[in-house]
Amino acid sequence: MKRSSFITRSLWLLVVVVLFQGCLLFPPSDLIQLTPDEFADVILKKDVFLVDVHIPEQQHLPYTDLFLPYNEVGKHLDEFPADKNTPIYMFCKTGRMVYVSARTLYKHGYTIIYNLDGGTVAWEGAGYGYNISP
Repeated sequence: MKRSSFITRSLWLLVVVVLFQGCLLFPPSDLIQLTPDEFADVILKKDVFLVDVHIPEQQHLPYTDLFLPYNEVGKHLDEFPADKNTPIYMFCKTGRMVYVSARTLYKHGYTIIYNLDGGTVAWEGAGYGYNISP
């Protein structure tokens, strides 16, 4: 293979990889973003399925049902509700790890996924702590 052909193919591969990785930085179109105030109102009801997907593991929000690393959600689908129409509320430190997790869940048929917009950084910035009560 000619050196110029190798360089051209390598550059195209690099462009494809960069574009694919960039897509992971944006939320899936079906993902519902909630402000910290909206998220707090929901989790205080205590009847929601709440998942922390941040790695490394962080302090969890009150009433967290499940902690899974964002990149291992697909390996633990049996830990999610059997009814794929059950709303799933997810969070991480900034909200971006949820994007990857949500894509995995959508791929496996889950339909209603919420994200704490801005993650626990926004949660703390809005004045919430980790010991809230109704």
